[in-house]
Amino acid sequence: MFFLAALVLFLDQLTKLLVERALPLDTSRVMVEGFFSLVHWGNTGAAWSLFHGKNLILAGIGAVSLVAIYHFRHHFEFARPGGQIALGMMCGGILGNLADRIFRGHVVDFLYFFIQTRQGREIGYPAFNIADIGICTGAAIIVLMGIMRAREEHA
Repeated sequence: MFFLAALVLFLDQLTKLLVERALPLDTSRVMVEGFFSLVHWGNTGAAWSLFHGKNLILAGIGAVSLVAIYHFRHHFEFARPGGQIALGMMCGGILGNLADRIFRGHVVDFLYFFIQTRQGREIGYPAFNIADIGICTGAAIIVLMGIMRAREEHA
């Protein structure tokens, strides 16, 4: 779990550093026309820029989340490899975004997928980063393990 958390944190911070060096803040570079851009956006909120400007509160929530995950780890099937992978990914992701909030004053988001309509309108998924991938993937693994456990108990 600790190795995976460290790996996610390292990859997250490395990719953000590369983006900061390649693109000025609030700029983008189209990588696949009409579908994907590499961006350098600072987010002081949460997903979809919810709670925009609440960076300090969200940093506190991140820190409390880490403590809660550690404290309640046995409820997440920590003894099983899938549980360890899930918690490692989530902790690494939380640490990555928490480091951004503390040291950069915002979370660096850089992966932006979108669809260009015929009218030229852009419909996009919120920009995200490696830390976000770790958090969401870890949470999905925990949900799937819970569903599998429930099926085993009812079989």
